Amino acid sequence: MQTYVALLYSIVLGEGRRVVMSDLRAMTEGLGLNNPRTLVATGNLVFETKETEIAALERRLETAFQKTFGRHVDIIVRRADDWLKLAAGNPFPAESAAAADQVAVRVMRKPVPAEAVAALEAYIGKDERMQAVGGDIWIFFSRETPSSRPLAAISHKRLGIGTSRNWNTVRKLAEMVGG
Repeated sequence: MQTYVALLYSIVLGEGRRVVMSDLRAMTEGLGLNNPRTLVATGNLVFETKETEIAALERRLETAFQKTFGRHVDIIVRRADDWLKLAAGNPFPAESAAAADQVAVRVMRKPVPAEAVAALEAYIGKDERMQAVGGDIWIFFSRETPSSRPLAAISHKRLGIGTSRNWNTVRKLAEMVGG
C-alpha cells in the first residue's frame, strides 16, 4: 500500500456551505481508498491505496467530488515520500519556526514554468521572499503589508492548477504520512 496526500482547492460549495470532512472521508472510502483521514476543515486528505498513477487518482477524486458534492474542485495528489520531500525543501526554515502562518507553499499539479516564477518577482514586497523548489512556489509573507500582492498573483490563470498551504499544514500532513 502507498500513502497519498490530496489537497482540495477551494472547498466552499456555495454561500456559507463548506464540505464536511466526514462526508469527504465517506466519499474517499466509497472509491475503495483505505484509511482516509483529514486535517482541519480546509480540504487536506491522507489515504492509502495500491500504487497508482497520480493523474489517475486526481481524476478519480475530482469525478467523485463532482458527483458527491455537485461542484468541480481541483485536487492535487502527492505520494507520501514526495510530500516529505516537499516539506524538507522548505527554503524558509527560520521564518517557519518563528511565524509558521507567514510561510506558505503553492503546491502545483505541474511544475511552475521558470518564466512564471520570474514574473512573480515583481509582486514580492521588500519584506517578503519567494523561491521555487521542485516546481512549487514557497512564499514568506509580510505581516507589515496589509494586502500581500503575491497572494493575488499566484492564481490558476498565471501559474496553472495548484493550491496553497501554510507551513503549519505542510508540517502536520508530513507527520500524518510518517515524517
